[in-house]
Amino acid sequence: MGREFLEVFEEWAGSYDESVVGHDKEYEAVFVGYENILDEVAKRAKGTVIEFGVGTGNLTNKLLSRGLTVFGIEPSKPMRDIALKKVACPITDGDFLVFELPSQQVDTIVSTYAFHHLTDEEKYQAIASYGKFLQKGGKIVFADTMFKNQEAYIEMIETAKGKGFTNLANDLQREYYTTIESLRTIFSSNGFSVEFSRCNDFVWLIDATKL
Repeated sequence: MGREFLEVFEEWAGSYDESVVGHDKEYEAVFVGYENILDEVAKRAKGTVIEFGVGTGNLTNKLLSRGLTVFGIEPSKPMRDIALKKVACPITDGDFLVFELPSQQVDTIVSTYAFHHLTDEEKYQAIASYGKFLQKGGKIVFADTMFKNQEAYIEMIETAKGKGFTNLANDLQREYYTTIESLRTIFSSNGFSVEFSRCNDFVWLIDATKL
């Protein structure tokens, strides 16, 4: 359920906001256009929103500034503690698969830079779960690292190695990065129409609507 990576994020919490603005050269390309990516996710959200993987609250702030009601879910306590100093909304312990559903109807589910912590099987379980409580027209808007196909994924690993980006190459092989083809099947099999748009060399935006 992604919690096997918690230790990484608890260590990263204090410097995460520096990483996203390009201070870490290995991950600079991953976060190109970071603010625009968050803006794009936020502007597609509507109504009452669940945000998975709040992190330090950067997307949360943008959602709240648009007048949306946000329920944040974040498994890392250090990340939650930082986010709660920056935003005024509930942020609870939980993850993509184990979480407390708000009492009111949820209109949108959002997440950035987090869905790859799940295996493809877990991704399917998560989307199937959301499809049970989202009404027709409900939205899932995720931005995450993914690849057009398996060949593109392998090529990116080799490119990272060639640049001497050992941490990035190891990360790409350690976590559960998937392909657009696999994600399209996951969403369509669970009753969603889905569109993908590229944000940078690593990140794509998923915009899915419950049919």
